[in-house]
Amino acid sequence: MIPPKPPSRPDRVSLWRYMKLFRSDILSAQPARLYRAWMAEFRTPFFRSFLMNQPELVKTVLKERPDDFPKSDRIGEGLRPLLGNSVFLTNGETWKRQRRIIDPAFEGGRLRETFPAMWDASEAATGRLVEGVSEIEAQTSHAAADVIFRTLFSIPIENELAAAVFEEFRTYQRSQPILNIAAFVPLPRWMPRLFRADTRASAARIRDLIGQLVANRAREITAGTAPDDLATKIMTTIDPVTGETFSPEEMVDQVAIFFLAGHETSASALAWALYLMALYPDWQDKVAAEAQALETCDFSVISKLSTTRDVFRETLRLYPPVPMMVREATTDETFRDRTAPRGSQLVISPWHLHRHERLWERPDEFDPARWHTENGKSCQRDAFIPFSTGARVCTGAGFAMVEGVLILARLLRDFEVETVPGRDPVPVAHLTVRARDGIWLNLRKRQR
Repeated sequence: MIPPKPPSRPDRVSLWRYMKLFRSDILSAQPARLYRAWMAEFRTPFFRSFLMNQPELVKTVLKERPDDFPKSDRIGEGLRPLLGNSVFLTNGETWKRQRRIIDPAFEGGRLRETFPAMWDASEAATGRLVEGVSEIEAQTSHAAADVIFRTLFSIPIENELAAAVFEEFRTYQRSQPILNIAAFVPLPRWMPRLFRADTRASAARIRDLIGQLVANRAREITAGTAPDDLATKIMTTIDPVTGETFSPEEMVDQVAIFFLAGHETSASALAWALYLMALYPDWQDKVAAEAQALETCDFSVISKLSTTRDVFRETLRLYPPVPMMVREATTDETFRDRTAPRGSQLVISPWHLHRHERLWERPDEFDPARWHTENGKSCQRDAFIPFSTGARVCTGAGFAMVEGVLILARLLRDFEVETVPGRDPVPVAHLTVRARDGIWLNLRKRQR
């Protein structure tokens, strides 16, 4: 049985048709040959794009020369009303300064400190589940948002401000297209960007709510009553180079991307993991048996969830939450005897890299045991980048792996999940890889 995969378009389509497909869903807009190609070129009247699947090329762009290939402003334009100048969108010295302030909050020891908050969120998520047919993406979104608020601001999602941010973000998701027109047309800097009015208004409301959370925490820090959580750590960290901390506006930018990245991506991965468990009940039974270790809030239980970790890692391979990353060439470059002119868009696609037919054995099959084979170990080093890699690897990668493994095990400790006939999910990519009409599962209390 092969897990669902979006259809591929024909090799040749008109630019208009490609733009229409691209705005609707990135994944089905791509031709099937990309699952075999080391490199592919796409030309439009405005710019050239190169998709890179060869591990050596990915290594060059993301690891060896990241300063020569900054993030493309084009792709980020659509998210700027919400994210401002967050670490997700910036480049150069601004980005380096932001990472110097943010990274210490996510160092290894902090994972142990934030684990109780993750545990509480996983307990609350399990408590919200009821038997019967459920759209599971809604449940995983709720759980992932709860983790963010508990670890960042020490408040559960039931908190009035937290609940307001979560509800407003759901509105934002419905209005936000994956790409702004700037992704196709290189507009000059002075020209106003075209955003849907409801998207801009929703982003402004989210930022206002986050601003209230940040202002409240700043007052607590001044009074000496702030909890020792991620927000306090980040807001009080001084950049060792400039001697500065984040301004309130900068902190709003960072919290916005923490919520977007930490909530949206984790929700996507958890939902697909639960669907795969319903599709492969033998693996579900293994995870459930392993989950019996989750009896007390103890960070050491994570080391006992090795099968669950393999399952979650295989989910990230098949359904990477961020399917494509775009960088820009700052000078003329040559890759595989092709010239990529300055300004070219360089696309690194975890979606295609993780399913590449020349790299992975049985690339479209779900097999968590692959991580213990020679092919799996090799591909994990060279062709597995769900959190990117190199200097711009996701700061919260370790955090996400603990969160995802813990919640998946905790939910399956108490519930069995089954597929719903006629409701097979179809993967599409918008902010992250989600299902076109949701992921519907039947939940039953597990007999222990």
